[in-house]
Amino acid sequence: MIGLLIFMVCLAFILALWEIQIEGKDGWAAKSPGWRIENGWVMKLTGGRPLTGYHVYMTLFLIAMVHLPLLLVHWNWRLECLLLGFYVGMVFIEDFLWFVLNPYYGIKNFRKGKIWWHKTWWGPVPALYWGLLVITAVLLYFGRNAL
Repeated sequence: MIGLLIFMVCLAFILALWEIQIEGKDGWAAKSPGWRIENGWVMKLTGGRPLTGYHVYMTLFLIAMVHLPLLLVHWNWRLECLLLGFYVGMVFIEDFLWFVLNPYYGIKNFRKGKIWWHKTWWGPVPALYWGLLVITAVLLYFGRNAL
């Protein structure tokens, strides 16, 4: 499990750097040329964030890539928990690293009021992070010994 967690952090690091190259200072694909939905029930579902084509297709790509091992081994619930836990953990860590590594933000600007797409904060981090941390831990716990 330690190796998996190290790999998760390494991929999150690479993904954060990639996303910084794509978005630059304009987080949440604010200046992306792709489509955006910024009203209605979608905004409620996404916690007040626009739904962007960039995020939809990146999410689908990442979920597909995380499931690549299923081409080599048989599917089971424990493995699915492990794969989804890896995905959620990687995306959660990547989001934080995007701020830390982005020269337009940095750790000094990682706080409430500086990041428009993270509206609710619990302590020093966005509320979303606490939920993602719990989901990651639960999925990885149930996915342990999957292989």
